[in-house]
Amino acid sequence: MTHSVLIVDDDETLCKMLERGLRSVTHKACSATNARAGLELLDHDDFDVVITDIRMPRLGGLELCKQIAERRPDIPVIVMTAFGSMETAIEAIRAGAYDFIPKPFDFDTLRLAVKRAAEHRELSRKVERLEQALRDSRQMGQMLGASRPMRQVFDLIERVAPSDAAVLVTGESGTGKELVARALHQRSARSSGPFMAINCAAVPAALLESELFGYTKGAFTDAKANRPGLFRLAHGGTLFLDEIGELPLEFQPKLLRALQERTVRPVGGASEVPFDVRLVTATNRDLETAVEGGLFREDLYYRIHVIQLHVPPLRARGNDILMLAQHFVNRFSATSGKPVTGILPRAGKALLTYPWPGNVRELQNCIERAVTLCRYSEIATRDLPQKVREIRRSDLILATEDPEELLPMEEVERRYVLRVFEATGRNKSRAAKVLGFNRKTLYRKLRSYGVIPPESSESDLD
Repeated sequence: MTHSVLIVDDDETLCKMLERGLRSVTHKACSATNARAGLELLDHDDFDVVITDIRMPRLGGLELCKQIAERRPDIPVIVMTAFGSMETAIEAIRAGAYDFIPKPFDFDTLRLAVKRAAEHRELSRKVERLEQALRDSRQMGQMLGASRPMRQVFDLIERVAPSDAAVLVTGESGTGKELVARALHQRSARSSGPFMAINCAAVPAALLESELFGYTKGAFTDAKANRPGLFRLAHGGTLFLDEIGELPLEFQPKLLRALQERTVRPVGGASEVPFDVRLVTATNRDLETAVEGGLFREDLYYRIHVIQLHVPPLRARGNDILMLAQHFVNRFSATSGKPVTGILPRAGKALLTYPWPGNVRELQNCIERAVTLCRYSEIATRDLPQKVREIRRSDLILATEDPEELLPMEEVERRYVLRVFEATGRNKSRAAKVLGFNRKTLYRKLRSYGVIPPESSESDLD
């Protein structure tokens, strides 16, 4: 296995000699002739091991060890010095060094020290990944649900996870799309590999290519060293591209080519670099409409849309709302130290009635606030936000034998259309299919219901 090594010593001749020696035993190696230059390299690239001298001008090796321990505690440091003594060794270990080699030393001694340090880091990373998988599995446990829509989600996750097929996770903001992506990763053969995530909407278009593909030293003003992109950092694992619908149109052909060829070209680079990742993407937009409007490439859409996994909005999950609410009560009462144990019936009814446009994220925020304000052992209606307290139920009224409570067919249709539209995440293609309408008919009805402005066009319906 190839490991990358950074050598820091003010003796340039020694640096070059160690570089050549390490490269001869399948190590990648580079050097810096002062500690500050070494720290800059660490800020822009990843190394498995650092080798540093103790005595250097301005910033010495012990201080460098301390700073590496603070900034990158996962990287083991081997300290070498001509001033070898037990006191110096103890001081170096206290500063954060992994190992200590007195000068002069033979190359085999250094090679074995590097091998041990690199193996130590790899073992630490495996333990960290296992711990992260355990933490994430608890997060998957937070995707509580007994409703039919969530049972379907859980079933599809289990069936899809073992494959390497690209998955497009759809659903409104706050429904837990990243949790779904993590669950797919943890249940796959790639679970021991990295899970890397990026929100495409949060990264400026000009930086997105370098974030995903990486860049080479000198590619632009601040590119002071080579830096791998997320495709390479996720090698052997899963790459999650959130808000894929916000991907700039001009970047989409580059992403498509990378997915087709399974290689990336770093910004400023001259050669292609292969990668091996499982791609999971997510969006709260209707990508079919974006394709029709020329805002998203059709060929890229079909490349990422091998399997679609739709996460239902919270309002379509029935009593899951109360299950999740109680889960959050338990969590926030424990963290706040307040003896809040449950939710009063009227407050529960208000939670079931409210449509939760912010989904699970909004419910979590609501319950945290309620636990904070609650004066007694159970959350009352007064502890809920005003907008939740004052909402009025608009469910269909069909289960009644009182003629005065029955509704005209036009009102029944209106309420049912709106319920389906919300339950499908406001996805007009899915809603029209469920209702048996074409898209124009659905658009016309929604405009008549006041859901969209009268002056809007069909393309405004997202």
